[in-house]
Amino acid sequence: MSTATFSQTNALVAKLWNYCNVLRDNGLSTIEYVEQLSYLLFLKMADEIANDPFADDPSAARIVPTEYDWQALVSKTGTALEEQYRRTLTELAKHPGTTLGTIFAKAQNRITEPALLQKLAVDLIGAQDWTGTGTDLKGDAYEGLLAKGAEDTKTGAGQYFTPRALIDAMVEVTQPTLRDTITDPACGTGGFLIAARQYIRKHYGDSMSREQRLELEQQIFGTELVPGTARLAAMNMLLHGIGHSDGDSLIEVGDALAKKPLRHASLVLANPPFGKKSAITIVGTDGKAEREDISYDRDDFRVTTTNKQLNFLQHIMSLMAINGRAAVVLPDNVLFEGGAGEKIRRRLLQDFDLHTILRLPTGIFYAGGVKANVLFFDKKAPRADGKPHTSTTWVYDLRTAKHFTLKARPLRRADLQEFVEAYLPGKPHGERTEVDSGRFKAYSYEELIARDKINLDITWMKDPALDDADSQLPPGVIAQEIVEDLKAALAEFAAIAEALGVDPDELAVEDETIEA
Repeated sequence: MSTATFSQTNALVAKLWNYCNVLRDNGLSTIEYVEQLSYLLFLKMADEIANDPFADDPSAARIVPTEYDWQALVSKTGTALEEQYRRTLTELAKHPGTTLGTIFAKAQNRITEPALLQKLAVDLIGAQDWTGTGTDLKGDAYEGLLAKGAEDTKTGAGQYFTPRALIDAMVEVTQPTLRDTITDPACGTGGFLIAARQYIRKHYGDSMSREQRLELEQQIFGTELVPGTARLAAMNMLLHGIGHSDGDSLIEVGDALAKKPLRHASLVLANPPFGKKSAITIVGTDGKAEREDISYDRDDFRVTTTNKQLNFLQHIMSLMAINGRAAVVLPDNVLFEGGAGEKIRRRLLQDFDLHTILRLPTGIFYAGGVKANVLFFDKKAPRADGKPHTSTTWVYDLRTAKHFTLKARPLRRADLQEFVEAYLPGKPHGERTEVDSGRFKAYSYEELIARDKINLDITWMKDPALDDADSQLPPGVIAQEIVEDLKAALAEFAAIAEALGVDPDELAVEDETIEA
């Protein structure tokens, strides 16, 4: 992004954020504000498209009925404006399966003061030419607002947001191409899908034909469980130039674990939601089942478990096309948990090529106490000789002696540069070598399979700050890391207690209690 565009983006984010402050005084959370912003942005953009004097047939671009369009809304004031807004939200939700329906699904007006609604619609949205603005500017401005919304910890919005620096690094090493079908089965606000599309545009944009551009729009899709978050993803993608207002929705709203994938992908990028317990039971080919509220019959799963992350990993393994590749953020317990976890890791090493694990530092996610990793693996066709597809797994430790916080010391793309270079994107994994920092180390299949319970939670480095009095960290960083470790420990103890039959609600401890 150029300096000028960056400055414009920041200016637009600041303007949007100032209006958010006004509405928060009226009782709206940040995410609720972004939702209302999405409705109004869509209506304004649809109006601009329908009234474009250079369009071949402007009437063909009118996707919002005139009685519920932007002009019908802003022509009213006071109570009449609020009533028109409510009717519009209700009517436009009646288009399931389309981008229109995804954005307005279960939409509600949460702006109780007509004067504030008019201020937002006329003074902010109405004063800006949104379709004439470059996609980088309006898209990045909207994403900047989503990032600010993720800081609102009380709403839990951060669980849908992956740090952009991490997304960019994952996309850069997996190198999306024009031939790829790309998906995210837990897409949140659409960060991975947008970054993959931007990578393709950057590397292939000049050579893409019109047909390839149209095909690319159908090769990127995602699934999101929460309708409100799916709405943000659809709007985020639309603002980044992905999809069409009146076309089929690229975001499916629903539980990705509920059914076998009908469509396979050659590239899966994902950060499934954190949290150990799922509200469902997956019945795998082992025939086992635990009684829960809902039971899903997935004969493509090898193992039965109520662990949400393990089920997402199984789902992604099933979702991948032969010779497809995946980059997935998963918590530490997926790497060391026994029982179902051990069985799934054994299959991952045998039937897939688990060639890289990136150990992530703490302090980079809005969900506190998370210790996570990125698993990079490829799906291969079954081998006639029965030999495993994984020969060597390279582990990069970005956790030891690395200290990040969300605000004072956030993760930057530069912090991942050594990993990206060591990964050798596009080159055979056999050409890799260890790096000078000692953070990149290779383990053979034989070494991994011999570990107790096939534990892939591997560390070999020591934090020099623990041994060297001269390298002590600032007290604030130490305190934050203690909080993160306590949260992670509580989550692991809760998982053990839950497995022993203890009600998880009895174990709940508020983050504020720990931080106090």
